[in-house]
Amino acid sequence: MITVEKIDVRNRKQVHEFVMFHYGLYKNCPQWVPPFINDIKTMMNPDKHPFYEHSVADFYVARNNGEMVGRIAAMELIPFNQYHETRDAAFYLFESVDDQEVANALFDRASEWARARKLNRIVGPKGFSPFDGYGVLVEGFEHRQMMIMMNYNPPYYKTLFETAGFEKKVDFVSCYLHRDNFNLPDKAREIARRVLERGTFEVRNFQKQSDLKKWAWRIGQAYNKAFVNNWEYYPFTEHEVQFQLDAILMVADPKLIKLILHQGEVVGFLFGFPDISTALQRAGGRITPWGVVDMMLEMKRTKWVSGNGVGVLPEFQGRGGTALMYSELEKSVKDFGFDHLEMTQVAESAIQMRRDLINLGGKPYKNHRVFQKNI
Repeated sequence: MITVEKIDVRNRKQVHEFVMFHYGLYKNCPQWVPPFINDIKTMMNPDKHPFYEHSVADFYVARNNGEMVGRIAAMELIPFNQYHETRDAAFYLFESVDDQEVANALFDRASEWARARKLNRIVGPKGFSPFDGYGVLVEGFEHRQMMIMMNYNPPYYKTLFETAGFEKKVDFVSCYLHRDNFNLPDKAREIARRVLERGTFEVRNFQKQSDLKKWAWRIGQAYNKAFVNNWEYYPFTEHEVQFQLDAILMVADPKLIKLILHQGEVVGFLFGFPDISTALQRAGGRITPWGVVDMMLEMKRTKWVSGNGVGVLPEFQGRGGTALMYSELEKSVKDFGFDHLEMTQVAESAIQMRRDLINLGGKPYKNHRVFQKNI
């Protein structure tokens, strides 16, 4: 018999069981990269995660005769609903064995939770922050996930969702580019050269973490403005901006973080991250002194880089800022010895960027789908 229970986030044993479920579910999956255990626990902690300063979430587990067989987080992102004038619930951290009855029980409980809050639609997977990754993987199962910037799941998840009555909301496509096929058009390269020569824009590079930290707040403000037209946008609080920047700075290589300035103000940015997936797999979700050293070494030897957080403020996109951004992206790949670039999770609504990536030689190779269901 399938039962669904709400967990007590103040109960360490219940939280630990919830978090560790998918470590067992994916233990033999070579494409899966385990997230840090403490990161998931922080998402569930109202005292530590800035999400709870404005929004609410509850967590549920499904059991079959006492054995845990699935889990889900039900959420209301209140600033998102206010900004978009919607009444959406969200869900995240969904994991389940291949059993439609289990999935239905979890979705039904999340829907009940949403209706009790007078919400009329449920959308997800959608995390506690933009860097948690969106959607269920529906294409590209043979490829390893890019670190913990996205989710991985078995192919049967799509069937679980669709059979439960969910339909597509939006897709997030990741594109692959090999350095030999990176085809920046000569016209774009010339535009980038001219805007720099004229002083229209300036590229700010970094060599040290300490220099990067001095710009952290301005980076966060620009990030908050750059994606205002995207489906997932809502205005971040100061604490959310700082929380995300602190997380980014922990794994960032300063040389791969670039800013585009106009009259001294940040109007564009390029966040590049060396792919340390193999080190994260070896760490198994735990942070140890040796694991930290292993990650630092992997940053130096990896031939893969992720572009996750690439944008120019809308008002500067037709003034040479976009050409300059792609020119700097090419330099990041070729100047630092990377062979492979993944542009991670570009929203379907970012039509021009997706066209640009294909024109640059990119090939869509992973697709994550956010689902929705009226309740």
